[in-house]
Amino acid sequence: MGKVISIANQKGGVGKTTTAINLAASLAAIEHPTLLVDIDPQSNSTSGLGIESANVTNSIYEVMVGGVRMGDAVRETELDYLDLVPSHINLVGAEIEMVDRSERERILYKAVEDVKDSYDFIIIDCPPSLGLLTINALTSSDSVLIPVQCEYFALEGLGQLLNTIKIVRQHLNPDLDIEGVLLTMYDTRTRLSNQVADEVKRYFDEKVFSSVITRNVRLAEAPSFGKPAILYDATSTGSKNYLSLAREIIQKNKKMFKDSPVVAG
Repeated sequence: MGKVISIANQKGGVGKTTTAINLAASLAAIEHPTLLVDIDPQSNSTSGLGIESANVTNSIYEVMVGGVRMGDAVRETELDYLDLVPSHINLVGAEIEMVDRSERERILYKAVEDVKDSYDFIIIDCPPSLGLLTINALTSSDSVLIPVQCEYFALEGLGQLLNTIKIVRQHLNPDLDIEGVLLTMYDTRTRLSNQVADEVKRYFDEKVFSSVITRNVRLAEAPSFGKPAILYDATSTGSKNYLSLAREIIQKNKKMFKDSPVVAG
């Protein structure tokens, strides 16, 4: 049974979707069957894997609002071992359409159960908000990965996210864990990045990943070509950063893969 990890931070521009795409692709590159679920109405994870949401028949919108089985919305990608459940702009109105549904916070949970046995990892790219879509993602997940950019006010608003996680634990998903905090947009040339990194480590302690995502042009370019960094430029620093993160997560969850030869990576 696969592990479900939500990538969440209501603050925009922190590298959330970049992390969702490239972590999922890196896990797949290490030959762990992985599903990326895009529940952000902006559909950036979808386009970032080369799929035009306008051409999609069944998206996560049809799954959450129309009752379509999750398995019927799964699309293959260019990368072996990586599948995608695409998003669609229609998802903008999904929270309003779901508001009168019974157990509306568990709609995605029930959908994910349909495919959970087919993957080692299911990565959910959340919208930059703490609304009903994100609540559904957290209720569906075993853990949440929090990207934090190495810039001023990095910790701004994180208290609200942590409070939401606490509420979800209390009322919907008592087993929800923090997978880790990921430092993104790290610039080794600046004192600021080091100061922010120190501040985040003081705040989250051992929950901060050893892997750090540095600023990288190739990483920023890849989505415009509809590819994860590992397919766009496997030798780039960004690609190597996310492979390091993937290996760290696999190692952290090694009990799930005790017979896998790639855990030590």
